Amino acid sequence: MSSFIRFSTILLVLLSLSIIAKSQSPEPVYLYHVCSNTTTFDPNSTYQTNLNQLFPSLSNNANNSIGFYNRSSGQDPDDIYGLFLCRGDVSTDVCQDCVTFASQDIVKRCPIEKVAIVWYDECLLHYANRSLYSIMAQEPGVFLLNVQNIADQDRFNNLLATTMGKLATEAASAASGEKKFAVKIDNFTAFEKLYSLVQCTPDLSNLDCGRCLQAAISNLPTCCDGKRGGRVLYPSCNIRYEVYPFFNVTALEPPPPSPSPVVPPPPTSSGTRPETKGKSGLSTVTIVAIVAPVAVAIVFFFLGCCYLRTRARKKYDAGQEDDAGNEITTVESLQIDLNTIEAATDKFSAANKLGEGGFGKVYKGTLPNGQEIAVKKLSRSSVQGAQEFKNEVVLLAKLQHRNLVRLLGFCLEGAEKILVYEFVPNKSLDYFLFDAKKQGQLDWQTRYKIVGGIARGIIYLHEDSQLKIIHRDLKVSNILLDKDMNPKISDFGMARIFGVDQTQGNTNRIVGTYGYMSPEYAMHGHFSVKSDIYSFGVLVLEIICGKKNSSFYEIHGASDLVSYVWTHWKDGTPMEVVDPVLKDSYSRNEVLRCIQIGLLCVQEDATDRPTMATIMLMLNSFSVTLPVPRQPAFFLHSSSEPTMPMEGLQSDKSTTKSMQWYGNEESITQVYPR
Repeated sequence: MSSFIRFSTILLVLLSLSIIAKSQSPEPVYLYHVCSNTTTFDPNSTYQTNLNQLFPSLSNNANNSIGFYNRSSGQDPDDIYGLFLCRGDVSTDVCQDCVTFASQDIVKRCPIEKVAIVWYDECLLHYANRSLYSIMAQEPGVFLLNVQNIADQDRFNNLLATTMGKLATEAASAASGEKKFAVKIDNFTAFEKLYSLVQCTPDLSNLDCGRCLQAAISNLPTCCDGKRGGRVLYPSCNIRYEVYPFFNVTALEPPPPSPSPVVPPPPTSSGTRPETKGKSGLSTVTIVAIVAPVAVAIVFFFLGCCYLRTRARKKYDAGQEDDAGNEITTVESLQIDLNTIEAATDKFSAANKLGEGGFGKVYKGTLPNGQEIAVKKLSRSSVQGAQEFKNEVVLLAKLQHRNLVRLLGFCLEGAEKILVYEFVPNKSLDYFLFDAKKQGQLDWQTRYKIVGGIARGIIYLHEDSQLKIIHRDLKVSNILLDKDMNPKISDFGMARIFGVDQTQGNTNRIVGTYGYMSPEYAMHGHFSVKSDIYSFGVLVLEIICGKKNSSFYEIHGASDLVSYVWTHWKDGTPMEVVDPVLKDSYSRNEVLRCIQIGLLCVQEDATDRPTMATIMLMLNSFSVTLPVPRQPAFFLHSSSEPTMPMEGLQSDKSTTKSMQWYGNEESITQVYPR
């Protein structure tokens, strides 16, 4: 009898512990939800009843082996279809807990909507008043990203693209009835790994799964370029990558191989087998097994500390502008002799001249290997001296981004200062934007792409590169266009490197282009990332209006482009500033958003201007509410009487023949409205 009592007590304790553990299991990690408010139902209606019947059915079937189930409830016109998908590595208990929680949570978030979807880290739940089974859905789409930047972005992006492509193929080729799920761990650096995951709902065909994943992967450069983590969530598939393990690595590892039989050592003369033990009674093998990993860990720890200290020192050194002259030695491998450049340009012949800017002339050339180049030959009387020249070389040699012009080499022989760039065939933005015959080639889609590309290039300079760089001369003639009309920021002769913690600089020598300079820089010599934001705002307004700020004449009481746009914005007629060449081929919402972003960028108070990261979010997400812009700074009150000093300003001298050429995860969400 006493044995029975003890057994019952133990059983009761275990059962209680199980219930407590169950009740204390963490809630699923909420990510995002979307409710379609275009179709709603009345409370206590037949649709509500069918929905209430659907949820228990989904929850009760959430312990199956593939973590997916779909079910319908009711009859037309009140029938409802639902499904869930659990992350491929979670246990059946976690899956069931997530689906159960989602069934209760979604009715709070979407109480009367007939169509709703909610994403958690562990699962998704989706229902609608139409069939969802075997139908690939990429709408709505949600982007989440880790706002921290990754070092060596080009190599990271190449590794990520290769890995994601392989995983998509693996997941899409899964047999019918199996999970369409794949993960991979890659070594990125000695201290960091890349963890990647892709998954489709198992009801999709192999073809549709592949298409869905490829569509998601193609959006990574838009949402998450250069970031340490990111994900794309669609109703039918999802992808994610991080530099830390976010999935259950051990649950996905194959079982370890059977241990090899241990060969016993030969017996001693006394018939016993030798066993060496330490003073503690542990065998030598055991001691080695314990000590060796600890020693290895200590070695790696010290190596890591040395690496981080060296890297921090390099960043500090890079922030010292006075050292820029010494850093020229780090790019000596890029030096090209003058004879080679003269041969490539036919001794700088007029036939090869592409354009002329404030610092010299630009020529087209062809190297002996057939590669086309653009050669920027600084004039001997150029304001840009040896220091600015070295500055530009050092900067461009370190910067690598698809929206920045790429430096191929340089020449510094005698009085000659020459920069050799990649050849960008479609010249510069002003060549098209301000030419009545060529404006038509810039439709709205192209202009919107150019705005986004310029923004990506600037955010790389401000936040994503190893250096924090202020360009200080952003203007249309310094935006080059490649063969696909993708923008590339050029001319870094006046750029300044900021220290790691530096936010603002001061100068007595104000250089730049009148009309693009922020008021605090033009008037007081204060420059920061917000100075570039101001220039970007002017650029955006020029792209929308098709009018040049620096040669803007009095129109409807406005003396400059910014004033002109602000007047129409204030009067409620912003669409009247749009370039007539665009006619009705543009997206009204996109244009209005760009006008508002442009005006936010040119506000007088630098603290009111958004950062480039915020601007990127504004451009890519229509779910973000934009602030109301304040009145911009006005410098030019008449065409003949400027109210600011002009000393030291470089005018825009471009001719019509211009240059060709998560661990904590902070999430930014993008929803595509349709």
